Amino acid sequence: MKKILVTILILLTSLAAVELDVAPKETESNVSMMQESKKVFGNRLFNGSFSQNKQHRYNPNYLINIGDVVNIRLWGAFDFNASIPVDSQGNIFLPKVGTIKLVGLKNEELSRTLQSKIKSVFKTNVYVYADLGNYQPVSVFVTGAVNKPGLYEGLSSDSIIQFLDKARGIENEFGSYRNITVLRDNKTVKSVDLYNFLLNGKLDLFQFQTGDVVNVESVKNYVEINGDVKRPYRFEMKGASIELSELLKAALPNPTATNFTVTKWNQENEQSVSIHSIKGNEHFTVHSGEVVEFLPDHNAKSIAVKISGEHLSLHNIVVPKGSTLGEVFEKIKPSILSDMDSFQLYRKSIAEEQKKLLDAQLNDLEAKTLTTGSMSSEEATIRAQESQLVMNFIERAKQVELKGKVVINKDTNLSLITLEDGDEIYIPKKSHMVIVQGEVMLPGAQSYVDGMSFEEYINSCGGYSFRANTDNVLIIKKNGQVVSYDPSSSFGESYSVKPGDAILVMGKVDTKYLQVIKDITQIVYQIAVGAAVVLRY
Repeated sequence: MKKILVTILILLTSLAAVELDVAPKETESNVSMMQESKKVFGNRLFNGSFSQNKQHRYNPNYLINIGDVVNIRLWGAFDFNASIPVDSQGNIFLPKVGTIKLVGLKNEELSRTLQSKIKSVFKTNVYVYADLGNYQPVSVFVTGAVNKPGLYEGLSSDSIIQFLDKARGIENEFGSYRNITVLRDNKTVKSVDLYNFLLNGKLDLFQFQTGDVVNVESVKNYVEINGDVKRPYRFEMKGASIELSELLKAALPNPTATNFTVTKWNQENEQSVSIHSIKGNEHFTVHSGEVVEFLPDHNAKSIAVKISGEHLSLHNIVVPKGSTLGEVFEKIKPSILSDMDSFQLYRKSIAEEQKKLLDAQLNDLEAKTLTTGSMSSEEATIRAQESQLVMNFIERAKQVELKGKVVINKDTNLSLITLEDGDEIYIPKKSHMVIVQGEVMLPGAQSYVDGMSFEEYINSCGGYSFRANTDNVLIIKKNGQVVSYDPSSSFGESYSVKPGDAILVMGKVDTKYLQVIKDITQIVYQIAVGAAVVLRY
């Protein structure tokens, strides 16, 4: 019984080992290898799509070999149709004709040779058609800087890319894409540079034989390309240096690129960086190991400004760099519905800064949430539930787009505000509505009524919801100015709501842990001001 159990365990172990070596593992290995070497030019070439295909293509210079199958059809005075393999002596046999030697014959000479031989027997009225139906199966060694060296089966007509793909491709960290050789009887019979295929789609036809060796050398010279280019990769060089004009053909810089920097290191491990203009430096020499970064370094003389909202002017204008808000504002032609006193300015750089600040606060909140300890198992359960709520809130907060609004105060001197490229000036319509949103029973727009108090607008929306934080209510003025409403102050009851105002009622942060209440409240407030959105926790 003990021997039987041991035997079963050995069989199960063997089956598990076989199961682990199936195709999905190879696919995962290829994906992992590609992820580690994304910057190497050509790393996406070998993903298994070549190795699964057999290539039956017409090659006029193909030399017929033992094992090749010839399709022959004769008609007329003698009918015959067959697929005949070339035998071990290099011949095929045709009834009533005899043996015909084909080994070593070029593919383009096949029909002509057969026709000549057959017509020596059948003088007239016999027609011949012949082609190669199947090429000789071969076994080829793939070695060197590949991910899985070994002996691989294929057809003699297969390309070198197919055999490399069977070996899971070139090792991207140190394998050469430009120095690949095919050896036969220890002599080089073919040298391959895959950059001809990667850059130009050119691939030479080559006939493999059983016992051939595909050897991938290690990469010797390379240059790394970054920046404003279509191909930000590590490129392999044929020599120790290369001219910039050749790099440009490979990297394909974008039309916006104007300059490039070259980073290099000396033997004392000292780094030096130089910057040059692309124009006029086509013959600049780049050496192996250097890093070239292309930059869109422009000296703009004009900027684009968008004018949105209610007006009769162009919606996109180009003005000289250094133009002020006052100069552009004077050019805007209002319509009868334009509220020119409440215009707003949106700026991309402000939105980016707001986003950075918000992300920093969210990351800090996430760290606090994930590192808070528990004193008991019951507390740990509660904290886990709270943490999930906080993480969901963080995820939603990260999706909010901040507008980069610049509040223009009533007494601001517009001639002192210099516009930036991409600025947007928004002209609102004259409005007689008051927007009430957030934690009220029925959020929505209310018609403006002269003399109607703040509390009456809240009550007309059904009043505060049970989640409302009545101590945290914001009034967003039409020009973007933010006012915190305080009902306990003398301002509370007498506050006069104006047409176009928006009332935002914040919600309570319902959690047992005081350390995150302040953080979440501040984030909700920041989103409400920056995006005019009340995010619920």
